[in-house]
Amino acid sequence: MTPPLAGPQAEISGHALSAVLQRLAQQTDRERISVRDLLVALGDRALGALLFVFAFPNVLPMPPGVSAILGAPLVFLAAQLLLGRAPWLPALVAERSMPHAEFAMLVRRVVPWLQRAERTLRPRLTALTLPPMEYAIGAVCLLLALVLVLPIPLGNMLPSLAICLLALGILERDGLWVLAGLATALVSAVLVSGVLYALFKAALYVFTQMLA
Repeated sequence: MTPPLAGPQAEISGHALSAVLQRLAQQTDRERISVRDLLVALGDRALGALLFVFAFPNVLPMPPGVSAILGAPLVFLAAQLLLGRAPWLPALVAERSMPHAEFAMLVRRVVPWLQRAERTLRPRLTALTLPPMEYAIGAVCLLLALVLVLPIPLGNMLPSLAICLLALGILERDGLWVLAGLATALVSAVLVSGVLYALFKAALYVFTQMLA
């Protein structure tokens, strides 16, 4: 079991998300980094930050099946945002870890994108990032996370991008990013609905041909 971060390491939760991830990646004395380590390091900002961390890999080209693996923690986190609960993950998820070298490589891919975003993020339209609107955002993220769990062709990139935008908006109290995330979620819903409809029509056609 990987010991959780404590003391000075836990204090980095007050910094930008990119700085937190870089600090964790630079801790070469740790053989593995677990999800629990991220929870502790991010502190009271963990909910929005972890939504971003689990969603962002799906925005990039990834091997088949990755979205289903990363979608499960997103379902838990989004449900807690919806219910206004503190971030929590079951032990089966929280104890998952990866070798430090792989974590550092992932951080190197994520941080440049994240730093660009952080330069534009600032508190504005904050009413869109606070309860009860925050609970509504949790409901949207939950629906998007459920889409990620499903094996829908081309159904993971836009929902993941929408979750990323919403998570950063919540994290930095930027309502403009929340609006961008909601717009992306709407486009994603239209696209996924179209894909599901096409799959249904194809399955129906095959079924009728088999009966003919």
